[in-house]
Amino acid sequence: MSASPTRQASACRTRLYRNGVVAAEGFPIAEVSDHLADPSATVWFDLCAPTPAELGAISEELGLHELAVEDVLHDRQRPKLDVYDSHLFLAVYAVGLDTDSGLLRSTEIDMFVTRQALVTVRESDDFDIDAVVKGWDASPDLAKHGVGYLLHGLLDAVVDGQFELIQALDGQVEQLEECLFDDRPLGKDWQQGAFALRKNLVDFRRVALPMREVVNSLLRRDVHVVEPTLVPYYQDVYDHVLRVTEWTDSLRDLLGNIRETHLTQQGYRLNTIMKKVSSIAAIIAVPTMVFGFYGQNVPYPGSGQSIGFWTSTIITVLACCLLYWVFRKKNWL
Repeated sequence: MSASPTRQASACRTRLYRNGVVAAEGFPIAEVSDHLADPSATVWFDLCAPTPAELGAISEELGLHELAVEDVLHDRQRPKLDVYDSHLFLAVYAVGLDTDSGLLRSTEIDMFVTRQALVTVRESDDFDIDAVVKGWDASPDLAKHGVGYLLHGLLDAVVDGQFELIQALDGQVEQLEECLFDDRPLGKDWQQGAFALRKNLVDFRRVALPMREVVNSLLRRDVHVVEPTLVPYYQDVYDHVLRVTEWTDSLRDLLGNIRETHLTQQGYRLNTIMKKVSSIAAIIAVPTMVFGFYGQNVPYPGSGQSIGFWTSTIITVLACCLLYWVFRKKNWL
């Protein structure tokens, strides 16, 4: 996975919902506690690579647990869901393929979830938060469910991105399979591609597999985040998570089988080459034997005459042709 960027001052994006309708945007974080005094209000604000001071301001406004804030400052958390007295803390990863290196690129997204507020903290702007906002605005009827709906939209976008990635990796595995049975030997590029694909699958599995536990924990009634109306939507996300994890495991097994088949083919090609070399050596051994015999300093039929030369030559050619025909028939050549 890609290394996390150096934290810099971030731009804060805020939004206020009242009864499912957007009432305000772009207000300072310091006003969050004032808005939350209204029971019908739901607040979302997003930070990209925030500084410790900004996280401290968020913690003061919402009363966040210090361990959760510490997890945000320490990058590369395992995808998880932590339950605290006043809020939940989630860590998930949006993933994609780097266009230059072809390796997996992941972006950590941390979330603080309270009864009336959702805070998203992105380690970089690689994750398109605008697409999530468009998804929220596309279903205004569900926005009245507050934080549960906002959290669903974000998780749905993350899981959809993981689903698209595993589809792309599946296409790469199919390309490896198609090249596997080509007549020409597989070169260095194929081996490098197989290694990079295996590395991507290992890294992807590390961030995708724990998502089952994260989404499943949200569906528990004791967490009090998902309203009954939203349960089918979270179950749909959970179904996609299961498909992604099962697909990842099957591709990992398939890639292992491809590597084993490649090694088997290499052994088969080596045996074929050895049979060809042995066959050629056998053919060469016949004239060596004949000429060696006729080269002895003893009289033999046709010695010193042209008939002796032509006799040895014909015997050599016929023996070589016979061996060549036998080897071709046995498919050794």
